[in-house]
Amino acid sequence: MTENPLLYEKDGAVARVTLNRTGAINAFTIEMRDLLWEHLGAIRDDPDIRVAIFRGAGDRGFSAGADIAEFGSGPSLYDSRRARRERDVWGLMLTIDKPLIAQLHGFALGAGLELSLCCDFRIAADDAVLGLPEVKLGYIPSAGGTQLLPRAVRSSLAREMILTGEPIGSRRALAAGLVHAVTTTARLDDEASLLAAKLCAQPRSAIGAAKRALAASLETSLESGLAVERALAGALQAQGAGDGR
Repeated sequence: MTENPLLYEKDGAVARVTLNRTGAINAFTIEMRDLLWEHLGAIRDDPDIRVAIFRGAGDRGFSAGADIAEFGSGPSLYDSRRARRERDVWGLMLTIDKPLIAQLHGFALGAGLELSLCCDFRIAADDAVLGLPEVKLGYIPSAGGTQLLPRAVRSSLAREMILTGEPIGSRRALAAGLVHAVTTTARLDDEASLLAAKLCAQPRSAIGAAKRALAASLETSLESGLAVERALAGALQAQGAGDGR
């Protein structure tokens, strides 16, 4: 029986999305991208969901990136680009106003690392290896890596990782701010769940407003961003601080 390549489960206020192609280190396929689009819509639209956690099944890693076995065997380049425009999975992740957590172990490469860069928090196991190796294949990161990595770490490290294609370990990633915490593989699920519980305890309206304000800081001038912040703060004050749980 063929395994479901992307699992979705709802545990109270927490959604968990599990990449589930263990034989290929959870490498992304077109089918997985389409399933992820559907699950992200559920996370965005379900009022019961407060936080989402993304993880990889198996011992070898979170995700080895895009499945290169599909290169040249899928739709035409034109059709692939049109599908990406119509179903911009990574772009959708960036618009969700609920906290997203990536728990990384083993290989977190290419599209796998790019998915985690769309999350608000990245918790890594001590065996995690993070990288964007696309240049070694004559390609470049194309799921946001060239734009999101320099926003997560200093420019010199982003250039090193993208231009050489060489990965870094979890401890260096922690020192650089690429991940927020490092733990053991055995504790990874627990640490992600503890963070999710802490986030679920915050007023959802404040969390959503804070995420929108943070997004504005990357997309607009300081003056415009401050205006967004004032408007969001005013809306929260009008509804009453602490409301909207």
